[in-house]
Amino acid sequence: MPFIRVSMVEGKSKKYKEKLAEGIYQSLRETFDVPKKDKFIVIHEHSKDNFFYGENYLDLKKTDDLVILQVFANNTRTIEMKQSLYQSITKKLGLQLALDKENLLIGIVEVGKENWSFGNGVAQYI
Repeated sequence: MPFIRVSMVEGKSKKYKEKLAEGIYQSLRETFDVPKKDKFIVIHEHSKDNFFYGENYLDLKKTDDLVILQVFANNTRTIEMKQSLYQSITKKLGLQLALDKENLLIGIVEVGKENWSFGNGVAQYI
């Protein structure tokens, strides 16, 4: 059950955000063995005054089109699965949104299965 937080500068259309979420979800399904209906994505929009980034960190050019993804997931995925996820999201968002591959930052935060409750005060995974 990955939970995705997306941060970006405000101003993109509803259609853009829908395609963004769907591209991320499809990549998760294809590379992370995420089951159908397991879709939890929150998009946070920030004014330019509240969105700071290194414009040329690691010699990668960033602009105000930067999309930052934070993926919270169980600590069960292999390095190969993570690399496949990075590649899949980058490719899909490049094709669907013309998002430059240098303007996508993805970080994975791994947690144990006991750290999730989907409701009713129960840790369903343990």
